[in-house]
Amino acid sequence: MAQVKMDPRVVRTRKLIMDSFIKLSESKEFRDITVKDITTEAMINRATFYYHFEDIYDLLEKALSEVLLINLNSAEYEHKKLDEEVFNHLFKAITDFQQSLSNRCHRGYEDTIAQIIRDQLEVVFNKMLKAQYGLEKEEMLKTTAVMLSWGLYGASLEWKRNGTAPPEEFLNTALPFLMHGLQLDLQK
Repeated sequence: MAQVKMDPRVVRTRKLIMDSFIKLSESKEFRDITVKDITTEAMINRATFYYHFEDIYDLLEKALSEVLLINLNSAEYEHKKLDEEVFNHLFKAITDFQQSLSNRCHRGYEDTIAQIIRDQLEVVFNKMLKAQYGLEKEEMLKTTAVMLSWGLYGASLEWKRNGTAPPEEFLNTALPFLMHGLQLDLQK
């Protein structure tokens, strides 16, 4: 399948809008940011904004997805084996992402942010599992990717809520169970 080539001007304008939004979110709550604020900051007109995004919520979702994708760097994991190191890297990436949002537009938008994180993790896990186990078990692997993404996201929420330990240390308490199953001998 041929890959569609993006016009560099479109890419630059889209990035300009996202960067303006992120800059504004450093000083204003999301609910207080308007399309007018963004267009003024980006020095574009409203029509240009609406050419690229349906509304401010679409911009929020796409900006956060892009930032998370950069944090996850999913191409790096695509051909790696799903092991403790990968879980630690992914957990660190999502906790870093959550911390970067802690003073920004997350209040009242936890559901949107949660969905973005889970969706991106699911993509990463799905690619890794398919590479490791093949396509013949695709449905089972898809379900496993969903469970892993929700589980890792849930652990990141627990860490954010109660965590005093660094993310890697927090996750390491559960990794033996995750990697070796619930039959792990706790008597050792």
